[in-house]
Amino acid sequence: MKAAILKGVHQPIMIEEVPTPEIKEDEVLIEIKSAALNHRDLWIQKGQYAGLKFPIILGSDGAGVIHQVDRQVKNITIGQSVVINPSWYWGSNPKVQSKEYRILGLPDNGTFAQYIKVPAIFVYPKPEHLSFSEAAAYPLAGLTAYRATITRAEVQAGEKVLITGIGGGVAFFAMQFALVRGAEVYVTSSSSEKIEKVMSYGVKAGFNYKSPSWEKEALGYTGGFDAIIDGAAGETFTKLIEVCRPGGRIVFYGGTAGIINNVLPAKVFWKQLTIMGSTMGNDTEFESMLEMIKQYKLIPMISHQFTFDNIQAAFEVMDKGEQFGKIVVNF
Repeated sequence: MKAAILKGVHQPIMIEEVPTPEIKEDEVLIEIKSAALNHRDLWIQKGQYAGLKFPIILGSDGAGVIHQVDRQVKNITIGQSVVINPSWYWGSNPKVQSKEYRILGLPDNGTFAQYIKVPAIFVYPKPEHLSFSEAAAYPLAGLTAYRATITRAEVQAGEKVLITGIGGGVAFFAMQFALVRGAEVYVTSSSSEKIEKVMSYGVKAGFNYKSPSWEKEALGYTGGFDAIIDGAAGETFTKLIEVCRPGGRIVFYGGTAGIINNVLPAKVFWKQLTIMGSTMGNDTEFESMLEMIKQYKLIPMISHQFTFDNIQAAFEVMDKGEQFGKIVVNF
């Protein structure tokens, strides 16, 4: 089979012929139709991720067709269209992942290949209204967004919710999930074009975080937010504390802007704020996310699509930050 191989830090992705995986007990072999990139893949290529090993087939997101099934696997049939849960072996505690937890695509070979073997417990029917490329866009970023927005922030109907950094996959999916919960959703971005694009989805307003006083504009417009979903952290985190209503919740799932400094403790405890970290999600959350996607016929925003043979170009687009939505690779 063809696979996209990464052989070392700062190396290009190479398409090579490798043996097709052989399934073992309780595993299935999936013919990948579409896969999607995440920043995780780019960070691994740059050596900015823990537990590196090479060579490796990257890719956490994938959708395809069942090609082979171990005879002990039930309720999965050859030819069935499926999507893969990339969050493996979370463990018995729904609040936090176990020591055995890992994400598909490192250390296990991932979805950037014609075939992948997967434990059957991590395989789910593809939502019928989604194409393979649309289904492949959801798993990792969608699960991260679902846990942050629904489980951790517990967003409710009528609440004012701020999603920072709209344009990234997690932020977009957090926006979708908050909207279907009936929340009043606002966003931040450095691009007025990106803000304008999401207004058609039902977003109330957006604020340019490059503006030195965006938080004052947001407070004046909304009176503050009940919940904030953030993927940046960094120096601007203090502004999120400013715009959060008393008794509000801030959930952050990433730290692309760096370390959080200069937080005034009194701003947090006097406002009775709850600040939570969140990453990925458990099996129940993945299943609940798929049910929400099916119930509301949600569709992801796909920014770029590439053929598998041109996968390195997909990495270059992500590295330049040119995307608005998910980057998908089709076989």
